[in-house]
Amino acid sequence: MGSADRFDSVSPIEPLDIENGLTLLPRVRLNLAVHPASPAQTKPVDDWQLKRALLDYLKNSLSVSLAVPEEDVDVRRLKDLKKRKRDEPLASGSLVIRDLGFLKETKRSSFDEDEATKEGAVRILEKKYTEWRKYLVGKMDGLELNFGGVKFKLSASLPASDDFEGMKKEWEEHFAFSNRGGYSRGGRRETDTIVLRGVPSRWFAEPRVSSKPSMLVTHTIFSTFGSIRNISVAEDNDFGQDKDEDAGLVSGLHCKIVVQFEKFKDFHNVLRVLCGRSMQKQGSRLRADYEVSWDKDDFFRSSRSQNQDKPLEQHDRGMTCSVCVSIDFLEDVDTVNLSLEFILTHVAL
Repeated sequence: MGSADRFDSVSPIEPLDIENGLTLLPRVRLNLAVHPASPAQTKPVDDWQLKRALLDYLKNSLSVSLAVPEEDVDVRRLKDLKKRKRDEPLASGSLVIRDLGFLKETKRSSFDEDEATKEGAVRILEKKYTEWRKYLVGKMDGLELNFGGVKFKLSASLPASDDFEGMKKEWEEHFAFSNRGGYSRGGRRETDTIVLRGVPSRWFAEPRVSSKPSMLVTHTIFSTFGSIRNISVAEDNDFGQDKDEDAGLVSGLHCKIVVQFEKFKDFHNVLRVLCGRSMQKQGSRLRADYEVSWDKDDFFRSSRSQNQDKPLEQHDRGMTCSVCVSIDFLEDVDTVNLSLEFILTHVAL
């Protein structure tokens, strides 16, 4: 089995180690919003009371008792109620459930089982994971909360970036429409590019060299999922700006990564694996609850179009290596075209 083939059957509730000391940790995340039970009500909701009520509900009111740490319930009330629109929530945030061990089968698979049986066990876990997540949303969405006689209504939903089946349906409909009856110079098109936001830049940087994300480090990490056609990495100062507009975040903390794979299968596997997980770096307590999606905007095609009339920057340095790739940096966008179809002995950096 090739290195990329191991992602064909990955348990949705087990940690997955990738390159550079990074681990993908399973979780269930919900978006939360609190509205007044009555449109005429204007009283604010207390953050602390809301968090305690949610933690107690998770522990005592579900089919499985969940002891969720306080830091995994993030709710923030609206700062200025006078500016609140009629349909705007009084508070919003997220809930993350990281301990999913209760979904494991009581009878564990033995190591001498054949591959088909192991894949079947993973599919069973995937079904249980999906069904329980749906159950949780159903239980929490519409939940009535009562604080001191004042009633509120909770809304709970699955983030679009955590819904792999939803994204799959979306891209299938998108490309079915674009391929219908039309002519495409490259033949039938299908998606092959992921977009990842909200991961710390320093986790993709050259150690002891820079805190900025490195193209080569990023390529090394994502090449474990399959052959890469194009890759882009850049600082993402806009990520989380709506949540932390007053937090005074330092620019460059997060990066945005766009990866185009040679094969649709590899794209499919990496998106499925990244959905419903957080990222953690070895030696760090931080867990990055990133966002992942498929590329709806033809990122690399747009980049080439914008730069086709501009000269490429080339900084040649005589250098040989045993395994080589051709790297072409564009002037405005950190885009690298990795040609692996033939062996080179010169690297342009």
